[in-house]
Amino acid sequence: MPSPPNLDNLGLATALAKARKSYHEGGVPIGAALVYHSGDTPVVLGCAHNQRIQKSSPTLHAEIAALEDAGRQKAAVYRHSTMYTTLSPCIMCTGAILLYKIPRVVIGENVNWVGGEDLLKKHGVEVVVLDDPECKTLMKRYIEEKPEDWNEDIGE
Repeated sequence: MPSPPNLDNLGLATALAKARKSYHEGGVPIGAALVYHSGDTPVVLGCAHNQRIQKSSPTLHAEIAALEDAGRQKAAVYRHSTMYTTLSPCIMCTGAILLYKIPRVVIGENVNWVGGEDLLKKHGVEVVVLDDPECKTLMKRYIEEKPEDWNEDIGE
């Protein structure tokens, strides 16, 4: 298994590519990737971006969409996976992470918004915040450009 920094580089790079895609489509620039890492080589099971604007969906946050992209998995797969997300996960996405007992969440940034990190930690999930400059800049720019869409995304 690669060292955590290499694994984290793969996961965040995948999520960030999806966040950029969403931004270029006019959507909320949040990306996520579910990476399985039980064997010698990590596998990106699913990755996606927030599609609330693009598909007029109330639930297609990046983490939920990444789980959908990964498809149905056995419980043991989730328990040997990490969820990567470019922004701190909201309560809905936190709930999905807890439901499937994903033991580790790596967050690109939590400066622009903090979601359910404390709840994740309370339930024993390892939470790593990378404080990634591109994640912060992309999200800040979107919030400034489209504050109404952002506020809708977080239920404001």
